[in-house]
Amino acid sequence: MKIFAAALLLAPLSPAPVLAAAKARAVAHMTGRAGQALGTISFSAMDHGVLIEMDLHDLLPGPHAIQIHTSGNCDARKAFTSAGPIWSLTPGKLHGFLAKGGPMSGDLPNQFAGTDGKLHAQTLTNAFSLGNGKKSLFDRDGASIIVMARGDDYVSQPGGNSGDRIACGVIERTIGPASRKRRRK
Repeated sequence: MKIFAAALLLAPLSPAPVLAAAKARAVAHMTGRAGQALGTISFSAMDHGVLIEMDLHDLLPGPHAIQIHTSGNCDARKAFTSAGPIWSLTPGKLHGFLAKGGPMSGDLPNQFAGTDGKLHAQTLTNAFSLGNGKKSLFDRDGASIIVMARGDDYVSQPGGNSGDRIACGVIERTIGPASRKRRRK
């Protein structure tokens, strides 16, 4: 009983629990070529990469290539070519998981829309980050995520023989990366 009472007396003197810093997050609101909303793709920083969660609708059933592109610009009048080429941290890298000299940082695996045109999927990548460093998607002109008309063959250049760009979303930060505190020596 004495130990329990002592613990109760000391409890208010203990510091409050420290909450973990929120990890970086981002979202892309996907738009089709006719300007219609097609859903969202969200990005969450994890301990070993970035979790990408896709919640899309009104797509043709079947496989679709999903790629990160170099510019945060989704101009439907230009068939989303304003988003630039597939994003790469390493100059000279080729597109495709199966291409010799590939893949590029913006290459993601194919995802599949059901017969109802809905695509719900997740993938994890460590090819880029949501932070502020060299691997960050958030450079001066941002980045976009593109959904292609067909699946990627993972070999053909420059885009995997995946057809037209049918949906685009600018990747926008919703929660910034946690600040790093420097330890005093």
